[in-house]
Amino acid sequence: MTTVLVIGNGESRKDIDVAKYIRDYDTIGCNAIHRDAEVDNIVCCDRRMVEEAVNSENTKHSNIYVRPDWYNYFRKIRKDKRIQQVPDLPYTGTQRQDNPIHWGSGPYAVLLGAVMNYETVMLMGFDLYPKNDKVNNCYKGTENYAAADAKPVDHKYWQYQIKQVFLHYPQKEFIIWNNPDWKLPLDWRLNNVSFESFYQNAS
Repeated sequence: MTTVLVIGNGESRKDIDVAKYIRDYDTIGCNAIHRDAEVDNIVCCDRRMVEEAVNSENTKHSNIYVRPDWYNYFRKIRKDKRIQQVPDLPYTGTQRQDNPIHWGSGPYAVLLGAVMNYETVMLMGFDLYPKNDKVNNCYKGTENYAAADAKPVDHKYWQYQIKQVFLHYPQKEFIIWNNPDWKLPLDWRLNNVSFESFYQNAS
């Protein structure tokens, strides 16, 4: 395949039949995506999420990408062959958000899609910002996630970090799928980035 689908956990995908897309594309998911579907690759940065993914019935055939410290534990000590290490950042920077320790599962999942042998990387469920004053995540209020009424996480790091992926892989095409009223950030308006409504892809 020449296309990979990267699935974030923004609430825009709550009513989307993810399984339909998984049949059609190679896939990369984030954190608790395994609760809903079996994807080819999962990125987990928090140890609790790694533990949950490792123990899930839906990850028996998935690669689970983790930070170097969790890689050393799960792969070398627990001998779990599904465990892979997240890619190195394609650049170095001086800002706090340039430090790999401050990259989360979403940006790493987009980076993973970019470094793999695909021409096109499609993003689903990468909402960035909430529609209200509550956290925007499909799994809020469940185990290992923030409470449903928690304040939203500042999306600036995610926006900046994913933009770095776009900039450092200009030969790749990135397509963002979201609801029709979702706004593409101004600094994401690059030659290799485009936006499509979910409805354009419904069948």
